[in-house]
Amino acid sequence: MSEQHPDSSAEPSDPFSAAEPAIKLDEVSVSLGGQTILDGISADIGDGTFVGLIGPNGAGKTTLLRTLNGALAPDSGTVHVAGENIHALSSKAASRLVATVPQTTSVTFDFPVREVVKMGRTPHRGRFDGWSAADEDAVDAAMRRTSVAALADRPVTEISGGERQRVLIARALAQETPTLLLDEPTASLDINHQVRTLELVDDLVGDGTTAVAAIHDLNLAAHYCDVLILLADGRILSAGDPATVLSESNLRDAFDAEAVVSRHPVTGSVYVTALPSSSTSADATGRVHVVGGGGTAARPLHVLSAAGYALSAGALNEGDTDAEAARRVGADLVTVPPYAPVDDAARAAVESRVEDADVTVVADVEVGEGNLANLEAAASADYLVLVEERPFSERNFAGDAGCAVYERLRERGHVVEPAELLSVVGELACESFSD
Repeated sequence: MSEQHPDSSAEPSDPFSAAEPAIKLDEVSVSLGGQTILDGISADIGDGTFVGLIGPNGAGKTTLLRTLNGALAPDSGTVHVAGENIHALSSKAASRLVATVPQTTSVTFDFPVREVVKMGRTPHRGRFDGWSAADEDAVDAAMRRTSVAALADRPVTEISGGERQRVLIARALAQETPTLLLDEPTASLDINHQVRTLELVDDLVGDGTTAVAAIHDLNLAAHYCDVLILLADGRILSAGDPATVLSESNLRDAFDAEAVVSRHPVTGSVYVTALPSSSTSADATGRVHVVGGGGTAARPLHVLSAAGYALSAGALNEGDTDAEAARRVGADLVTVPPYAPVDDAARAAVESRVEDADVTVVADVEVGEGNLANLEAAASADYLVLVEERPFSERNFAGDAGCAVYERLRERGHVVEPAELLSVVGELACESFSD
C-alpha cells in the first residue's frame, strides 16, 4: 500500500488551505424534498489532494458530490472548481472540469469496454465533430493507466465488478479533467479490488489530480486520503488529517458508536476498531492476559482495554509493535531483549500472570522455538480464548512441538474470530467470578 502524501499534515483549523484552491465551497446548502441535506458547507481543497468524505448514512456525502459536479444546484452558497462557478457553466463545460465515477458499477448495455471509455470524450466534442487523434490518444492513455486495455473488445456486462470499476475510472480519465469525484469507489468490491482501486486513485493524485471520494471504510480512508471531511447531519463535524478527524469523540458524535482509535501495526495509519454495543459502558471487570507478537495482539489489547479490563501481556521482545501497544494501554508487560527467546525467568513471569488472570487470550500469533514457551504457559489457564484468523499450520514454525501445544490449547479453549473476542471474554470472565 502507498504512503500518505507529504501534505497530509494540514492544520485542523484550516485543513484545506491553498492559495488557489482546486475546489472552493462557500456556505453551500442543499435541500431535497423539503429536507435540508447540506447546511452551510465551506471548504477549500488544494490541487493534488486526495480528500475522503466520511460519515454515517444520510450525512450528505453523495449529495455533496452531486453538488460538486454541477448535477445539483445549491439553495444558497457557491461551488468553484478551477476558479469557475460550476453551476454557471453548461453541462459540457462543467464536465471538462469534473469527472465522476458513480457508486454503482452496473452498466445496462453490453457495449465493448473501449466504447464505454470513449464516452468520456463527449465533453470535448461538438455534435458534428469527428473522432480525432487527440480523442484516440486520451482513450488509449486512460485504458493503459487503469490496466483495462486487454479488455477493450469484451462486453462491459461480462467482466467482473472490480474490472468494471476500473473501466468507469478509465472513462472518467478520458475526460481529462483536473478533478475526479468518486462515490463509494470500493463498495461491493473484494479487498484486492478495493486496494487496487484506491492505489490507482492515489497514483493519479500523485500526478496532480484532485480527488474527492465518499468512502465508507474508515480504515481505507485513513490510509489513502490526505485529509478527511467528516459529515454529520448535513454539516462538517471535523475536517483535517486522518489522525485529527478520526478521534474517538468525533466517531462517537457522528456515528453514535464507541470505537478504539490506534495505529495499524504494519502501515502506521490511523486504525479504527468499532466496539460492540455490549461493551460501550466500559465497565467490564476482571484481568485478562494476552499472548501475541508481531502486531497480532494490538487489536485485542485496545479492544479489551476500552472495555475496561485490567491487562497483562507477554512475553514480548522489546521493540515489538505489540509491546508498544501494551504500554499504550497500560498493560502489565513481560519483555525479553530484542530477538531473544523467552527464557526461564520470562516464562515464570508469564505463568504468574496467567495464573492471576481471569481469562487468557492467545492472539493469531506466529510461533517459533523462541516464543513457544508463551503457548506452554497459556496452556495452564483455566479460561482460555484463541483468536484465529489464519490456520495454525501457516503460523507454526516450531514443528511438532508447536502443533502439540496448540492442539492442547484448542481442546481446552474457545476458538473465536476477532469480532467475537469481547463477548466470549465477557462470558468467561463471569464464569470465572462465579467459581
